Amino acid sequence: MDDTELAAQLVHDAGRLAQRMRSGGIDAEQKSNVADLVTAADRAAETLIVERLRAERPDDSIFGEEGTNHAGSSGRTWVIDPVDGTYNFVAGLDWWCSALALRDEYDVLLGAVHHPASATTYVGGPDLVPTADGVPFAPIVDRSLAESCLTTYLHPPFYGDEVGDAFGRMANGAATVRMLGSGTMDAMAVAQGRLHVLCQHSVPPWDELPGAAIIRGAGGATRRVSAAGQEWYVAGAPTAVAEVCAALTAR
Repeated sequence: MDDTELAAQLVHDAGRLAQRMRSGGIDAEQKSNVADLVTAADRAAETLIVERLRAERPDDSIFGEEGTNHAGSSGRTWVIDPVDGTYNFVAGLDWWCSALALRDEYDVLLGAVHHPASATTYVGGPDLVPTADGVPFAPIVDRSLAESCLTTYLHPPFYGDEVGDAFGRMANGAATVRMLGSGTMDAMAVAQGRLHVLCQHSVPPWDELPGAAIIRGAGGATRRVSAAGQEWYVAGAPTAVAEVCAALTAR
């Protein structure tokens, strides 16, 4: 089984496991704040992926949101987000997924995402045309920020400070704004042209890389930029990405 097939199978199985566990009722624990949650399903889905990777790719490193940090010898690392959008998952909303990425020392190689609510599996990478259940995506259509639907997120404590000011400069330039609660599912919508650009600060690798791989495979751009003392991640239509970065760093 090649890496793409393995990745697709892993996120599918992890997502289905989490979905089954949710249907039986599940408790959540708070991590950093009331919107940052973890459940037994997060941990079980990560364990499922890790056990399979240790068997199928024993020389690769593994890095997971729920604490896995296995050092391999191949120079490749699998980055796991077993449940992205855990608040939505716990609340009974459907905008959540299981995701992972494979990277080497130089770049991300591929991303895979399973959205249990629609039973859809996405795979793609910078050199791999993205697909949804095997159907290729159309290329991302470039557009300006003023023509774009921006998907984003900002914790309320930041709205009244310089981070909020940078956020406002960026968001005010968009045609419309959505906050949907799963960065990776937002990235799938961007990669398919349903949304157009995403931006958020302090994005960890498991929240960035699966979606970034697929957006880049669809012809989109991804960038990181420092503004207001934070590092921001921006991805989507290339012109909109450049304009978001300019707005964030404007004085």
